[in-house]
Amino acid sequence: MNDYRPPSAEHQPSSHQADTSSAGRLRGMRGLARRLVTDGLLTEAAAQLAEQEAREAETSLLKHVISTGLVQARQATLTAAWEYGLPIIDLDALRLESLPDAGDYPDKLLRRLGVLPLHRRGHKLTVAVPYPSTLAQLDELQFATGLSLEGVLAPTDQLGPVLEAYLARSESSMLDELSNVDDAVGELEFGEDVVDVTNEQQAIANAGDDAPIVKFVNKILLDAIRRGASDIHFEPYETSYRVRFRIDGILHDAAHPPFAMRNRIAARLKVMARLDISERRLPQDGAIKLKVSSTRSIDFRVNSLPTVYGEKLVLRILDPSSAQMGIEQLGFTPEQRAMYENVLEHPQGMILVTGPTGSGKTVTLYTGINILNEIERNICTAEDPVEIRVPGVNQVNVMPRIGLDFASALRAFLRQDPDVVMVGEIRDLETAEIAVKASQTGHLVLSTVHTNSAAETLTRLANMGVAPFNIASSVSLIIAQRLARRLCPNCKQPADIPREALLAQGFSEEEVEGATIYEPVGCQHCTQGFKGRVGIYEVVPISHAMSQLIMTHGNAMDFDTQAREEGHPDLRRSGLLKVMQGMTSLTEVNRVTKE
Repeated sequence: MNDYRPPSAEHQPSSHQADTSSAGRLRGMRGLARRLVTDGLLTEAAAQLAEQEAREAETSLLKHVISTGLVQARQATLTAAWEYGLPIIDLDALRLESLPDAGDYPDKLLRRLGVLPLHRRGHKLTVAVPYPSTLAQLDELQFATGLSLEGVLAPTDQLGPVLEAYLARSESSMLDELSNVDDAVGELEFGEDVVDVTNEQQAIANAGDDAPIVKFVNKILLDAIRRGASDIHFEPYETSYRVRFRIDGILHDAAHPPFAMRNRIAARLKVMARLDISERRLPQDGAIKLKVSSTRSIDFRVNSLPTVYGEKLVLRILDPSSAQMGIEQLGFTPEQRAMYENVLEHPQGMILVTGPTGSGKTVTLYTGINILNEIERNICTAEDPVEIRVPGVNQVNVMPRIGLDFASALRAFLRQDPDVVMVGEIRDLETAEIAVKASQTGHLVLSTVHTNSAAETLTRLANMGVAPFNIASSVSLIIAQRLARRLCPNCKQPADIPREALLAQGFSEEEVEGATIYEPVGCQHCTQGFKGRVGIYEVVPISHAMSQLIMTHGNAMDFDTQAREEGHPDLRRSGLLKVMQGMTSLTEVNRVTKE
C-alpha cells in the first residue's frame, strides 16, 4: 500500500510558518482551522468564516473547504492528516487489480460511506476514507462484514473516481457472469394470477441494475425445466452462494452466482412468488407460474427459509405434463398394471399408494385419476397443496390453520355427490375413518400412507385405530413404490459382475446364466449415465386370504408372507427384474430398496 504521512514540522516550508505576531492572533483558533491558517492555505478571516459556514451546514470543516473549493482536496487532506495524526494514501499509484474482491463487501454501503477497501489480512480490513469524521461511521461496515476495520485518509478527488471504477469493475464482472444469457430469456412470460406480466416487462426495462438478475433467475428456471429437475435450491453459505438442481432424485450443482448477489436473487424470487421481501426472519410459501410456450405453463411452489447465512429458497417444479403420462410409462409389469386398472374400474373401494417422500406417489395417483376423468364421473381431491392441476377435477388445497384439514374436506366431499375421492394423505384416525366409510358407501377412494411396504400399510391403519373388519372390507389394493434412475440408452454398457455376487444379490441360477447386467457410463445426452426414472412397484390386491389375516390381527410379516405366496413380488424383487431388463443398474436398485 503506497501510503505516506504529512511532513514533520521541521520540514514544513518556511512560507507556511507563522510569525510571532500571527501566533498571538491565532490564540482564539484551534484544530484544523488553525492548521489551515498556519500552513498558509487560508487567511485567518477566511478560516473563521469557513468554520461558521460549516457549523451552519452541519458538516465538517474539511468537507466544507473541499466542497466549496476554498482549498484543493489533496492539500486539505494532507493538512488534516497531519493535524489528526492519521496515515494518508496516494491513490494515483494504486492498481485496481490489487484491491480485495468487491463481491465480499456490500456495494451500496461502500458507495454511501464513500470508503474503498484497500487490503485485507485475516480478519483485518484497511479502507480508505475521505474525511476523519467517516471513521466514526465504519461501525456499520464492520457489522456488515464481521471484520476489524482500520481507516486511512485519501484525497476526495482521488477516492471518488477510484471507488466508482472499483465498484463498476466488480459489478461489471459479476453482472457479466449473470448476463451470459440470451436476451430472450429476459422476456419470459409469467402467469397473471401470480406475477403481473406488464410489471415484469417494465421491471426489465426500468431497473437497469436488476435486468441481469432477472435474466439470470429466468435462465435458472429454464435450465431446470430443460434438464428435467424436480427442485431448485438457492443456498447461501458463509462466503459462497450456490444453486443446485434435483435431477432424478439426486442433487447436482447448477451455478455459483457471485456471493454479493445473494440478497438480490432472493428478493427477485420473492417478488415473483408474491412473498413479503421485507420479512427475512420467518419461512414463507408462495407460487410462480411460468409460461414456456403458448400451450404449456409450469408451476413452481416456492418456500423461503431463514438460515444463519441468509435466506434459502427452494422451488418445487410442478409440471402438469408429468401427470399426463400413460400408465404404460410408469414401470408396472403387465400383471401389476392389470391389477391397478382392474381396481380402478370398481365403483367403490380404497386404493392406497405408499412410499417415502419423492417416490412418485402423486404421479401414480394422478395417472389413475386421468383414467377415471370422464364426463360421467364427479372427482374431488384434497391435497396439501395441490401440485398438479387437472381440468375436470375438483381440487381443494387443505389449510389446517383455518380448520380446513383432510378430514373436514372429506366430509364436505361426501355432501358433493362424488364418484371418486382422492385424499393427499391419511395421517390420523379421523381422516382414515371417514375415508373407510366413503369407500364402503359407494365411492372409490385413492390416498397415500407413509410406510415402507404394502404389508406395513395394513398394520399402520390398525395402529391408527381403524377396526380390522373396516380395513378388510374397504381396502382393495395397496401399491408400494420407489423411483430408480433409468439408464441412458445411448451410453450404458455391460457390467462385469462376478457370478457369486449376483447370486448373493438375489438373482437365481437361471437368471445369472441368461441376464446381461448394465452399468452407467455418462454422455452428453444424460446426467452421470442416467436419464429419467422408472418406478419399482409392489402391488398387492386384498384377497380373501389377506382379509382373513387382517381379521385375525396378523402382523406385517404375516401379510408379507401371504403376498409372496400369492405371487406378488416385493420391491426388491421388482427392482431386480428392472435390472435384468436393462432399465436400471444393480447399484441403483440397492440404493432405493435398501431397508
